[in-house]
Amino acid sequence: MAKAQRPVQSAAPMKLYIFDCGTLKSGNPAPLLQRGVTTTDMSVTAYLIVHPRGTLLWDTGVIPDELIQAGGTTEARATVHKTVRAQLAEIGYKPADITYLALSHNHYDHSANSNEFAGSTWLVQRAERETMFPAAPPTNPSNASIRFSALKNSKTVLLDGDHDVFGDGSVVIKSAAGHSPDHQVLFLKLAKTGPVLLSGDLYHYPEERKLNRIPMTEFDPRETAASRAKIEAFLKETGAQLWIQHDFTGTAALKKSPAFYD
Repeated sequence: MAKAQRPVQSAAPMKLYIFDCGTLKSGNPAPLLQRGVTTTDMSVTAYLIVHPRGTLLWDTGVIPDELIQAGGTTEARATVHKTVRAQLAEIGYKPADITYLALSHNHYDHSANSNEFAGSTWLVQRAERETMFPAAPPTNPSNASIRFSALKNSKTVLLDGDHDVFGDGSVVIKSAAGHSPDHQVLFLKLAKTGPVLLSGDLYHYPEERKLNRIPMTEFDPRETAASRAKIEAFLKETGAQLWIQHDFTGTAALKKSPAFYD
């Protein structure tokens, strides 16, 4: 006799949690105001994607968790009140539960807690990793490089362009070099919310996008221009919302963890 078949259970829907990692003040707001930027303060965020095939943490904040005190901590231009670890715990996760770690790029305001997730599989563009861990290490490493130093020995997947994280098109890392040697952005296809693209630092302010202004501090402004053109075409093709991660006003309007998008 044939065995009775179990009913097929649908996979749990993918969820996106936004972690509040504080604020960052511009070091030189006057030129920004002159160029049309209306709010020069920037939000700092990290994102947890919970997929039926695993979890992905995108970016890790600006101040390491161990330095954040109960009343909040200010370091240089950054102020943070909530740890990444506490926000994970609030929704039932710990660093060991994170399958994949991906940073939009290596800068200090996106990588501060990277060492906490050195046990995850690190998804990184090849040239970005070469920048983070050069063949000849610096004599006096920066605070930023110390805070991601443990990734050097992580299980690592080197990327040479776009990468479908879970193999079903719902979470795709897209190369968007220019701001850093091999900067990347993240495309998400959420069932209810629809397609969303997390910007990394492709843009810092909405006005940069509206006025097509490229900061003079880019690693390669010509590559930034090319990446922006490519991503804008992709946004038009997919109909995805662009969430500019440093957009203070736009980010304030989004739901923060433990609420989520699905």
